Amino acid sequence: MIPLSEWRTTGATFDSSYGPIFCRSEGKGPALLFIHGFPTASWDWAKIWPAFTPHFRCLTLDMAGFGFSAKPVVAAYSIARQADLFEQWLRQQGIDEYACIAHDYGDTVAQELLARQGSSNSPRMTRLVLLNGGLFPETHKPLLLQKLLAGPLGPLIARLTTREKFAANMRRICTRPLSDAEIEGMWTLLLHNDGVRVLPKLIGYMAERRTHRERWVGGLQRAHIPIRLIDGMEDPISGAHMVARYRELIDNADIVELSGTGHYPQVEAPEAVIDAALPFLRN
Repeated sequence: MIPLSEWRTTGATFDSSYGPIFCRSEGKGPALLFIHGFPTASWDWAKIWPAFTPHFRCLTLDMAGFGFSAKPVVAAYSIARQADLFEQWLRQQGIDEYACIAHDYGDTVAQELLARQGSSNSPRMTRLVLLNGGLFPETHKPLLLQKLLAGPLGPLIARLTTREKFAANMRRICTRPLSDAEIEGMWTLLLHNDGVRVLPKLIGYMAERRTHRERWVGGLQRAHIPIRLIDGMEDPISGAHMVARYRELIDNADIVELSGTGHYPQVEAPEAVIDAALPFLRN
């Protein structure tokens, strides 16, 4: 696993309407974009990243409000604006087509990017791997903390969030226990730039999923690219129950089920994710 300090020092930043956005690019070959989830950051990919860099030009960033990126309190945060960030950066990098692997909140950003395919202004997505996430609002089972953050007391709940509460929630959704170092790194990323202040704004993605269900679920159903779902089946948020719904709604569903794995398969079972994702993306 790449240590957090190295992850940061070997990255860079680019300017956006939010402020500086942390990004990383490594390797040679076809472009492969990694999109992280909530409430963590691109370091989520540190265990699997080295397996992909010999085969791809791997790219990732901490989205606005996350990790080492800018977290302005007065800004508006939305899935569409996060997708704009990725497209802005891809164009800056001279990339007009890419494969993608996404997780959690990042799944929804990937769904928005997928919905934009065919637009002359959008880089072309060629393949997509989805890890655990709320692909369908009707199957998403948020934690109590997420519900509270999304409610009128969200700013107060955010201020009362402690490392202990954060660790308890992360360990509740991960079947294979996270190490103290992993928890400490995730908490450090959350605290950076006083990130807890923007959690109530970022959590608005749950309402967005309901509002834009037709666009984002429809995008999956109408996709003309290969898509593989790799899912930790013991995940209480988007595990076996979400996989069952995926089979109902997606024709010829390509699914890899990871037993004994929870919401963060790339952290909990990195070798299994590599084995399931790498051959698919290289095909």
